[in-house]
Amino acid sequence: MSTTQKRATVYLDPKIHRALRLRAAETDRTTFDLVNEAIQPALAEDAEDLSAFNQRDMEPSLPFEDVVKELRKRGKI
Repeated sequence: MSTTQKRATVYLDPKIHRALRLRAAETDRTTFDLVNEAIQPALAEDAEDLSAFNQRDMEPSLPFEDVVKELRKRGKI
């Protein structure tokens, strides 16, 4: 483990832990690598969502009632 990596305690369901250990053994990888690889896509998706929110932050806010009225007028609801 390099000095840039941080230790975390994670409690796993015993079946998931066993599956993780088996996958690590089958693929000649560490459980550390597998866990990090599994977590990264979820965090990347969160970062994309936050970026989209930040980009839209300057858009005007529309009252909910106005949005509903417009949807009704267009026959969408």
